[in-house]
Amino acid sequence: MNKAFVREPEEKRDRCPSCGTTGIAVFDVTLNAWLGPEQRQQLSEAACFCSHETCDVAYFDGFDRVIPAAEMATPVWPKDREAPVCPCFGLKCSDIQADVDEDSVARVRQTIQRAQSDEARCGTMSPSGQSCVAAVQKCYMRLRGQ
Repeated sequence: MNKAFVREPEEKRDRCPSCGTTGIAVFDVTLNAWLGPEQRQQLSEAACFCSHETCDVAYFDGFDRVIPAAEMATPVWPKDREAPVCPCFGLKCSDIQADVDEDSVARVRQTIQRAQSDEARCGTMSPSGQSCVAAVQKCYMRLRGQ
């Protein structure tokens, strides 16, 4: 086939420049809640959160500009294992570990129910702007499997 009619793949701009993980698109409300004015000005309107736990980058944009997790005013999950998995309600990995140790799901279930209610403020409380439900479940299953 003639190459003139073959479309070249477009460059991916939603991949973290540090680790290559596909980022989670983040809206202004989230960026404004998590970043100071100077940090916010460093990123374009279209920014992403890098959810890879061992990557040093918290936010990045399509121009490879980054905000490192170490420069965040508040520690963020999953970059910091002591940070809340659910920032809206303060559930930490240690709380999930307590459920696993007690062979219970009380804390996890309560947090998931609250996270699915109008009480949750994921857009401003979560660094990715998304609900924590999947992260809570993933953490529980990982700890339970150990």
